[in-house]
Amino acid sequence: MSNLISCVSWVKRGVSAHQPSKYVLDEKELERVSALARIELEDARVEIERAHNAAKSMGKGAEGAEADDVDEDGDEDAWVDEEDASMEVDGDVQVDAPEKGDDLAQYNLDEYDEDDVKEDGMGPFSNIKGLTFYRDNQDDPYITLKDDVEDDERSELEILPTDNLLVTAKTEDDVSQLEIYVYDESQDNLYVHHDLMLPNFPLCLEWLDFPPASSEMQTDAPPKFGNYIAVGTLDPEIEIWSLDVMESMYPDMILGRPDKTAAHVPVPAGTGKKKRKKTKHRPSSDTYHVDAVLGLSWNRTHRHMLASASADRTVKLWDLSRPIVDGEGAIRSFGVHKDKVQAVQWNEKEPTVLLSGSYDRTVRVFDSRAPDTGVGAVLGADVEALRWDPWETHAFYVSLENGLVLNFDARALPTDMKSPSPARFTLSAHDGAVSALDVSPLLRGCICTGGTDKLVKVWNVDETAGGKPAVSMVASRDMEVGKVFSAVFSPDDPLTIAAAGSKAKLQLWDVGANSGARRAFASKLSEAGRVLKEKEGGGLVGLVDDDETSEDEGDEDD
Repeated sequence: MSNLISCVSWVKRGVSAHQPSKYVLDEKELERVSALARIELEDARVEIERAHNAAKSMGKGAEGAEADDVDEDGDEDAWVDEEDASMEVDGDVQVDAPEKGDDLAQYNLDEYDEDDVKEDGMGPFSNIKGLTFYRDNQDDPYITLKDDVEDDERSELEILPTDNLLVTAKTEDDVSQLEIYVYDESQDNLYVHHDLMLPNFPLCLEWLDFPPASSEMQTDAPPKFGNYIAVGTLDPEIEIWSLDVMESMYPDMILGRPDKTAAHVPVPAGTGKKKRKKTKHRPSSDTYHVDAVLGLSWNRTHRHMLASASADRTVKLWDLSRPIVDGEGAIRSFGVHKDKVQAVQWNEKEPTVLLSGSYDRTVRVFDSRAPDTGVGAVLGADVEALRWDPWETHAFYVSLENGLVLNFDARALPTDMKSPSPARFTLSAHDGAVSALDVSPLLRGCICTGGTDKLVKVWNVDETAGGKPAVSMVASRDMEVGKVFSAVFSPDDPLTIAAAGSKAKLQLWDVGANSGARRAFASKLSEAGRVLKEKEGGGLVGLVDDDETSEDEGDEDD
């Protein structure tokens, strides 16, 4: 598996904790992890006891010199090192009594080595039991020069209210993880803050602020705000991680039934010597996914709702306020497509309406309360990505595998998929699949696309006098990330885009550094009350390697 970043997600400024906490594995956390993983502790105890008994029986069953002596009392002090024992035997020799005329006899030097070494006050470490151990040097009165290592570490890990977080789903050397970056826009500084290990290849990310429920969080208090990321992988389960906790070993919540899907158990597909039939689909379920999760969307109005799209051809709704217990899972399941569902998104203006796109070359718009009354459109290629237009309630964009981007008005779509469904306008965006698509939440009519042709493009959509949109490309750039798999607008800066792809590298592009882009969006920027400053370096910000930093410092010294 090659190195790549499959998706990127922004976190708004001021949302993250100022000082992230460290993961603590205590008894309560162990109980929570056991409940999430559905591990039977009693079964584990039985297995350990069985293994212990097997080991004991193996020791007793040996014969002769190969047999192991088993101490029934379990007293570790009874064990004797063979080398030490042999030394004692060799040293056990007869010692002649000293003659009476020996002047040194009174000192009993022949028995000097046999003195009791347990007497108090003997040896340099004889009073070691009287020493006091201080876990923190700050509490030790004998250490007068206090070190500030912890203070330095805390200052390095702190996140300021002016910092953005970016979360990337990265796979490198067959190891998948979430890398959390900090971006300081004022200094154009981007660096990795911490990372979280994932069980399988990640496919999609969705940020949310709703704290997911667990078996220990059953309270009647109103839900608070948090900082979480939902992750969809090749496994059928959805994992939700806290971004304010470092070095976490287990997610805060798992949506799905790993005990039913057995996603963690590898099953051989065959020997490879003969041709075999295609793998059959797992039997579908209304309460959990049975195949990879390809898309996620969090409802910003009904904050406890999360929608997911899967390769099992279904769209499911999850209630994050309910702890996952046996027999429960997704609250709704929609089978509106005939092939893998690639993407799904809630409509922010109408929070009960969902938009979904599939490999069956259709898009569907339906109300989650009455999915049978939805509308849709037939497309000419597989769906890669889709987005609602935040500036128009009923408009949405769809990017396709053939390089086209289409804009539709949901009110003009038919309920019968056999009827024609013309788009408002069609954009030939890339030479190859348009794998990334986003609409700016801060500038009306500003969209960005990214494709397998390694380019990221920014487009300006203006309404003409006749009502037909006029689309023009404002800027295009190779962001040096390889094939572009994700390109997302910043939630705080109107023309800042984060992009990543097949080179496993994250890059930021401040499009406002381009004078042509500033002129094209001048009127829209003034309407939004935004002022862009010209920056050096073309507006491209990436992660600086330590090697590059050392080389730069060496050049300055020369």
